[in-house]
Amino acid sequence: MDGQLAVIGLGSVGSMALWQASRLTDSVVGFEAQAPAHGRSAVGGDTRLFRMIYRGRPDYYPILERSRELWAELEAETGQDILTRCGGLSIGTADGSYLRSLLETTRTNGATHQILTRAEMAERYPQHNLRPDDIAVFDPHAGALRTDRAVTAAVAAAQANGATVHTNAPISSIQETSDGVVLTYGDNSWTFERVIVASGAWSKHLMPHYLGAHTETRRIFLSWFVARDATQFTPDRFPVFSRLHDDRSMYGAPSVDGVTVKATLDGRGAPTPAADSVPRDLTDAEIAETTETVSEFFPGLIPTIVRSDAFPDLYTRDRNPLLGWLSESSRIYSATGFSGAGFKMASGYGEIAASEALGKRSFERLDFVRPQRFSN
Repeated sequence: MDGQLAVIGLGSVGSMALWQASRLTDSVVGFEAQAPAHGRSAVGGDTRLFRMIYRGRPDYYPILERSRELWAELEAETGQDILTRCGGLSIGTADGSYLRSLLETTRTNGATHQILTRAEMAERYPQHNLRPDDIAVFDPHAGALRTDRAVTAAVAAAQANGATVHTNAPISSIQETSDGVVLTYGDNSWTFERVIVASGAWSKHLMPHYLGAHTETRRIFLSWFVARDATQFTPDRFPVFSRLHDDRSMYGAPSVDGVTVKATLDGRGAPTPAADSVPRDLTDAEIAETTETVSEFFPGLIPTIVRSDAFPDLYTRDRNPLLGWLSESSRIYSATGFSGAGFKMASGYGEIAASEALGKRSFERLDFVRPQRFSN
């Protein structure tokens, strides 16, 4: 055996699984196809939104709570500033389906929140140009996660705990045997007791066919703008935001470089043939819709995209992750398919994956993320 546990892919969730596993064993090895937080992975783009308030399954809330604790633990362990705690805004029509669904989930979970009227928004956050019937829900625990910093900090923490890391090692095949799991890359091979597959959009070729058929690689693009007055868009004055209407939608984060502000169209992930061939440039239609939306929503931003990029991620048919053993007898644990919404809970997902893969703990009420849901 070359180790007790291998983690394939050291991106958003893989890096966290490696860190958590290194707390439980001194025999864990990480494999990264390029380098942690490389510019082509789903980690790219500086920041991701962390929110305790969301719409959808209430079952995610305990993972969010634990993730918030673990982000603080990673900061304390590494001395890195990873989660900028600036609060968050969810903006929409007062009687619209977006806020109605969001508030239903929020009240079910008991999450702390505050409803802000249009007048209160104009006083507290005048950067937003609201429509006459808009209101907002404020999340005091929200913030902006520094993605590259989080991943590199987690990998460094794991190495400090004794984990081994192989970079520039794209695993080409994975095979279960009676003795363990064999990984190969070129002429190299390793055998481990158990393996976590966390390589995001690059996980597809390592999956059994029944899972691959329920996933697709999608392209996510991001865009940034220059503020007319950068002091109005600093984290202490401009919370992360998500704003949905029937005709327009956008999410974003405050300036983390003192110059640019992230403001990106929401829900525009489109299928792409492969993770290695994602078009990085925005189309004319994407540029037009983005600049038109920014022009309406944010008069304080110059409506010209000054930076943009695109990244791949693996989406599942039901948009819930693939988190768990491939089968009851399998030695391969899946931690992928986060469908463009995994980073805020990456630390929590990493703890679940590491704990379960090492047989230290099992987690209940997670049937909705288990791979077996697609086995029939």
